[in-house]
Amino acid sequence: MTRTRLGIFVATFVVYVAIVVGVLTTSWPVRFDWQVMLFHPYKQWPEIHTFLDYFVVLGQRGPTAVAVAAWLGWRSYKQQSLRPLLVLGSSLLLLNVTVGAAKLGMGRLGPHYATEIGSNEMFAGGDIFPSGHTANAVVTWGVLAYLATTPLTRRVTSVIVASLAFGIGMTTVYLGTHWVSDVTLGWTAGLLVLLALPWFEPLMAYAEVHLMALLRRLRDSGALTPAPAGGLTVIAAPRPAVDDE
Repeated sequence: MTRTRLGIFVATFVVYVAIVVGVLTTSWPVRFDWQVMLFHPYKQWPEIHTFLDYFVVLGQRGPTAVAVAAWLGWRSYKQQSLRPLLVLGSSLLLLNVTVGAAKLGMGRLGPHYATEIGSNEMFAGGDIFPSGHTANAVVTWGVLAYLATTPLTRRVTSVIVASLAFGIGMTTVYLGTHWVSDVTLGWTAGLLVLLALPWFEPLMAYAEVHLMALLRRLRDSGALTPAPAGGLTVIAAPRPAVDDE
């Protein structure tokens, strides 16, 4: 964790707290939420509704996790390292714990279930603050930038991920499933997870050493056999008994 990264983490955390306080006190973020909600963006531009219904899937945890895990699994195979998959697993665990706890703890209702104009709709049994779609887009796709191996690749990937996360967040506002403040808090929540990952690198390195040692023991014991092309290992299937006749 460099001093620059730590400074960005602290600044992002301050923004996170400011958004939460602004919503809890029903100040200008809530007023802006209602202005956008009553504008009904999906009614203003209905011609893009179908496209955005599909586009927003890029922020859903299941499909994105599968896609990114497949790519990082291939990278793990090529690099003979479990680190890419461990980084993804650690980031998703942090995301689920932090964002999930905030969602359930603050219990905010979404625009479609709002009960009173001007209300912040907090502690009402909802689970949309911060936006999970937005935070997931930042973290799951952001892991690709975190694992980039050159400065240029990291910068380019970061710009692409930031644009994608921005688009997904704004799409949820357009569809009326999230308030604007849900989305801004989702961006900051996801960024906090990515910024915190260096603190977990020693634990991931420890886990990789022990998991690789376990794989070697399994291979040496015969439970695993090398793949024909070398590299990854597969579990050897038991051979059926053949009667000599």
